[in-house]
Amino acid sequence: MKTFNIGSRKLDSFDVYSAARSETKLALSAGTKKKIIAAHAHLDQVAASDDVVYGVNTGFGNLSGVRIQKKDLAKLQINILRSHAVGTGEPISDERARMMLLLRIITLCQGHSGVALTTVEGLIEMFNERVIPWIPEQGSVGASGDLSPLAHLALVLIGEGKAYFGGHLMSGGEALKKAKIKPRKLGPKEGLALINGTQFMLALGIDAYVEASHLLEQANIAGALSLEALRGTVTAYDPKIHKARPHPGQGIIAHDMLAILGGRKRSEIAESHRDCERVQDPYSLRCIPQVHGAVYDVLKFVQGVLDREVESVTDNPLVFPKERQILSGGNFHGEILAFALDFLAISVAELASISEQRIEKLMNPTFSGLPMFLVPNSGVNSGLMIVQVAASSLVSENKTLCHPASVDSIPSQNDKEDHVSMGAWAARKALKVVENTRRVLAMEYLCASQGVDMLRPLRTSKTLEQVMESLREQVPFISEDREFHIDIAKIEEWLKAVS
Repeated sequence: MKTFNIGSRKLDSFDVYSAARSETKLALSAGTKKKIIAAHAHLDQVAASDDVVYGVNTGFGNLSGVRIQKKDLAKLQINILRSHAVGTGEPISDERARMMLLLRIITLCQGHSGVALTTVEGLIEMFNERVIPWIPEQGSVGASGDLSPLAHLALVLIGEGKAYFGGHLMSGGEALKKAKIKPRKLGPKEGLALINGTQFMLALGIDAYVEASHLLEQANIAGALSLEALRGTVTAYDPKIHKARPHPGQGIIAHDMLAILGGRKRSEIAESHRDCERVQDPYSLRCIPQVHGAVYDVLKFVQGVLDREVESVTDNPLVFPKERQILSGGNFHGEILAFALDFLAISVAELASISEQRIEKLMNPTFSGLPMFLVPNSGVNSGLMIVQVAASSLVSENKTLCHPASVDSIPSQNDKEDHVSMGAWAARKALKVVENTRRVLAMEYLCASQGVDMLRPLRTSKTLEQVMESLREQVPFISEDREFHIDIAKIEEWLKAVS
């Protein structure tokens, strides 16, 4: 069993994604404990004084001008969790909730939030014992942090809200009791520190990014299968072309496409049409390096944003014990994540768009030279004609989903929060675009593999033959019409499993 010693090294998006889906346990390094304790000690000193500090002895948001008496400080922190837990809609998945929990722990461990060590340890116990908060997906505008989703998460720590334990949904108090975890009592600022932050949009964004990275690799293979089925040329992947336009992703994808297609050792299919009259392929084949490569470059940008955010401190106010300061700012604002996730959605949608056009070419016997709609005895069999229609519907849906969330803003809290990021919606939309794109690619795999098999006994490259063998374990060759939604769903699950 793997243990993440928080503070021993920097954690990135893949670390978080992996930990949430495994039996990984969390622990705190000695240095991390010292940072947490130092910040909490300074905050306690300020709380005991008569100094006015936002979120410590004032109300929240537009109530920041209301001074809170010392006898009500503990109640203030509980009330913010209760009042802000207004989420609606379906709950997010267990894996995404666990990512949120881990990300919240990481940010509190930076030593600028002022929470007690026992509070952080309580969250770690929840993660280690798989107490999974019930968190609805709707309710955040991504500006004062993901207030509502994080409130649902934090309520479980004090024995309220709802959580899953052992696969069953129950009250937060019951889940803690079954896991033998003591509910925590919150001190000054701790309720605010638990809900101010970007961990909802970040968790969903990491999920979208990792899945998109897998899809890019799978799109390259799908494109290579289509190229072989359509008897296209590899000339457009020549490295000299891509050195002349040196965008990193373009060159990398061209190199990968050549490797998938067998490199210098041309496949039997490629050799069979070496002397054909077609000079150039359509853009959906010829420009795979330029399109998939651009997606690669966008994903690298998104990865940088997400990785930096993983260990960022995103609550408010922030405690700086060495400088003896508590400063109010706006690190909870999700604009950078909203931008990145809007860009992610736009780029991934292009993988679906170009894939759908390759499917269309496979359907067209005039271009492909293959039987109409890739089925023997077409006429009595309709073959894969409606697969292309279904793919086009998903591509069109993606176009609507790619309207950027980040250009929207709705002032809230009596204009105190007068500009918001809508980063949570950007993350949710990005996930839907990723899901739609995976389904379009599943359709391309179905069509391209059928095309390759129709060229038998000619064989494709070694890599693609291995792909064909694995794919045929999921769906057989199409000799007559069947319910193709079953095939598409099987390939979609296969793509998830092999990523």
